[in-house]
Amino acid sequence: MANKLATTSLLAAVLLALAAPSLAGDPDMLQDICVADYKSLQGPLRLNGFPCKRPENVTADDFFSNALASPGSTCNALGSAVTPADVRTLPGLNTLGVSVSRIDYAPWGVNPPHVHPRATEVIFVLQGSLDVGFVAATATGGSRRPPRNSGGSPAAVLSAFDSQLPGTQPVAEALFGASPPVPTDVLARSFQVDGGLVEAIRSNFPPK
Repeated sequence: MANKLATTSLLAAVLLALAAPSLAGDPDMLQDICVADYKSLQGPLRLNGFPCKRPENVTADDFFSNALASPGSTCNALGSAVTPADVRTLPGLNTLGVSVSRIDYAPWGVNPPHVHPRATEVIFVLQGSLDVGFVAATATGGSRRPPRNSGGSPAAVLSAFDSQLPGTQPVAEALFGASPPVPTDVLARSFQVDGGLVEAIRSNFPPK
């Protein structure tokens, strides 16, 4: 009886280990390609919200983008620009579970604190240098610093993701631009500031 229980437990552990990766990322491909059809919701197969183009309508252009070749405009309050190449702009990425973004930084520019809810990210520095912080799981250690150009000249990076549509949630926008809004007193007590300062910050993040 003990051997049977041990065998059953081992089998369950193996099945859970095999299933874990499939729970953490995009679904596996079910066919060779599934080029996203932006014009129709009546595709022969629907995956991740994007129908597939019929094979006879697929072209080489569906797998090409030059969006990352040119720097984005950093003439803004943050001094940074994000140019994505994901399934929304490159239809051939549909179901492939990968995407890339280019981030350009003006001198001392910053990419504000954010999270990617559907992906893990790795950054390749193309030009210049960055200060990048991390969040530690311990209560007393670690820090959260937004990526910042640490030099007096422009910088650029490529961010690669293990998702066709990683999503981006800026922390400040989530807190101060939420709709319906997070109550002012909650934010004031959380950040230990007065409500007037919360309202002043909120005015920079109108609800979308």
